[in-house]
Amino acid sequence: CLPANQERFANGKLVTVQFHPSAQVVMTAGHDRSVSLFQVKNFSLNPKIQSIYLESFPIYKARFSVDGEQVVATGTHHSMFFVYDMIAGSIIPIPKVRGVEEKFVRNFELSPDGSFMLLIGTSGYLHLLSMKTKELINTMKVNGRCTASAFTPDSSKIYSYSKEGEVFIWDVRSRKCLHKFEDEGSLEGKCIAVSKNNQYVACGSSSGVVNLYTTDTCLKENHPKPVKAIMNLVTSATCVTFNPTTEILAVASRDTDEAVKLV
Repeated sequence: CLPANQERFANGKLVTVQFHPSAQVVMTAGHDRSVSLFQVKNFSLNPKIQSIYLESFPIYKARFSVDGEQVVATGTHHSMFFVYDMIAGSIIPIPKVRGVEEKFVRNFELSPDGSFMLLIGTSGYLHLLSMKTKELINTMKVNGRCTASAFTPDSSKIYSYSKEGEVFIWDVRSRKCLHKFEDEGSLEGKCIAVSKNNQYVACGSSSGVVNLYTTDTCLKENHPKPVKAIMNLVTSATCVTFNPTTEILAVASRDTDEAVKLV
């Protein structure tokens, strides 16, 4: 296959590459302050559909909404974020969200049912926003600093991984902490993922070890034993993702070239 973004290579580091949830489209976004959409064809050129430019806004992360009609983009050093409405063709700035006292809004997750946006703040704060209005619903807090979070497939729970290696499990409806457990041997939590069938949780740490747990042990035990500890990465694990059928787990590190393993 040809490079997906052959018709417009980025002028800076790419931070996001994501397929559209329902169309044959791929999005790229990055430090050159732009979001680009390309049509994915089999083996011919992948034509560029459009690019949008966000002035003085190097992008930290961008994601399609679940219905595929919007792109949400956060910046590397801003307290605001942008929503690009693809149907209307308009770029909507979302200035400071009332009740969210954060100097920077960077990392976020969108719930699989399309209802919520979770902003991962500093000092352990997690801000749950309505995806529809982009207004604050409630704020939760983990001990220490939160580095990564993941919704369960049914959007009923959130797993939040702290820098100290603890995982907090939240009930989305009540915003109460249901349980917390320690990720075995973790010196510093980096990334977390829940499988699409809700069977497994994967936790990646700074040592490069990715621990795979079954969700039922995570909900019951304070020191659950991993089903498997994946030791293939030698640098910090910065990304863990399950494939849609929960048969493959991708683990990766951005700290060195070609550090991607499929388990």
